[in-house]
Order: sequence, then C-alpha cells, then structure tokens
Amino acid sequence: MRIKAQIMSSDDIRRTLVRLSHQIIEKNSSIEDVCLIGIKTRGVPLARRIAENIRSITGCAVNVGELDITLYRDDLSTINIDPVINQTNVPFSIEGKTVVLVDDVIYTCRTARAAMDALKSIGLARRIQLCVLIDRGHAELPIRATFVGKNIPTSHNEVVCVNLMVTDGVENVVIKEK
Repeated sequence: MRIKAQIMSSDDIRRTLVRLSHQIIEKNSSIEDVCLIGIKTRGVPLARRIAENIRSITGCAVNVGELDITLYRDDLSTINIDPVINQTNVPFSIEGKTVVLVDDVIYTCRTARAAMDALKSIGLARRIQLCVLIDRGHAELPIRATFVGKNIPTSHNEVVCVNLMVTDGVENVVIKEK
C-alpha cells in the first residue's frame, strides 16, 4: 500500500491526546470513578498516555486495562480464519464505574460493539464511553464515539494507519491507498 497523505504528526497526536484527556475530565464529574480500557493493539498505549495526562492534570491516577475483542467480533470469520488471541488484562473491578474504551480508529463500529460485548464478561459498568483518535466514518452500526480526536472522511479504498512509537517505531497518522 502506498502512503497517500500524512494527516497527523507526533506533535499533533500528543496535542490531540491532551485535548481528549481534558474532555474526559470535563464530561465526568468524578474522575475517581473513571477507568480507561484500551482495545488491543494501539488503543492500549493511547489509553496509557491519556491516563498519564489525566494524572498530570488532576493529580488523580485512573486505572488502565487491556481488552482483546477478537472472539467477540461478529465478522471474525471474514477477517481471519486463524485469529490470534491476545490476553485481556483488566486487573480491577469495573462494577459501577465509568469505563472509557480507547481505540485508535473507528470505522465500521464493529470493534466498538465487540468491545462492549467483551466488557459484559468482565463486569457491569455504570456507563461506557468511547474515545478514538480518528473517526473515519462509514459506521455500519448505530454507534458513535463520545470523544473524537479528529474526523477524517475517507473512502472504502483507503486505510487509516495510526503509527505509535511504542508499537511501530514511528509516530504519525497516515492514509494509505489499498
């Protein structure tokens, strides 16, 4: 795939995550009742960075967990006949908490739906919010993100790639053509 455009630099990502952190604080009157759960793979480091931002802004540490939604996908058979199952790691109770699911890109909303299904196996959250770095449109389900870093209209022939230093050795957001 060829890179069509870079839409965010490392500095853009950093600023956007700070803004999203402020929005999460503003929307939730009691940040002590909030936890962040990153959807694997890139949602996890994004959730950790948002948690660090929240801690430096408010002085309050929020719990961060990791969620693997592979087995909860309704389109699993169409995306991979031999899926790689990663481990979910949520070492705290979500009972009565506001859970902020964090992901890099929302596209069809199937990942978000699967994440909500996976949360049910962990516990009963009081409220679920969705935070994404990029919303590229094309929802196939009636789901929308509570917090959006950037809306990027795309075609179905394009792929939005979020590259993070911790996972990819480079940090940017690019659009690639299929």
